[in-house]
Amino acid sequence: MEFLKKAYFFALDFMQTILLAASVFLVIYIFLFRPFQISGESMYPTFKNKEYVLTNLISLRLGDLKHGDVIVFKAPTDNEKDFIKRVIGLPGDRVFLKEGFVYVNDVKLNENAYLGPDVRTYGGSFLKEKEPVVVPEGECLVMGDNRPFSSDSREWGFLKRKEIIGKSFLVYWPINKMRGVTNPFPNQK
Repeated sequence: MEFLKKAYFFALDFMQTILLAASVFLVIYIFLFRPFQISGESMYPTFKNKEYVLTNLISLRLGDLKHGDVIVFKAPTDNEKDFIKRVIGLPGDRVFLKEGFVYVNDVKLNENAYLGPDVRTYGGSFLKEKEPVVVPEGECLVMGDNRPFSSDSREWGFLKRKEIIGKSFLVYWPINKMRGVTNPFPNQK
């Protein structure tokens, strides 16, 4: 009888521990951080296919987007998918493409921190060469780092802020490739 009593209390204690751990996990997952798997090459070389990134869900509630932030959002072309891209234009910015380069507010964007020297940015059906667009309030303009192979604002237009899930801040898998996700323009708006 003593054995059954100990087994019962052990099982009860074990279940309480599991429930507590599950509750903590759910709170973190729903309100603070969420993992996302990179699928494809649109952000190469910053992210590689099958890497996992951790995304901060509350940073946008506490602060604003900045040029260069890497964000995860609901894909404009398919709300069942999530995309990851870099913020290029913020509300009020005038963005255009000229001779393979991005200009924001008439200044050529220095993208050396995340693009190779031979990478050029060409227009799409929305953002065309030498045709400036002004980013509306409540929206932003995003592009993938692998410009020739990225479905981004050049094709489907501005991204509504309400579609943004969060800012990515850590590549955590594979473990030997763990690294922080930094903004190449930390002092800009």
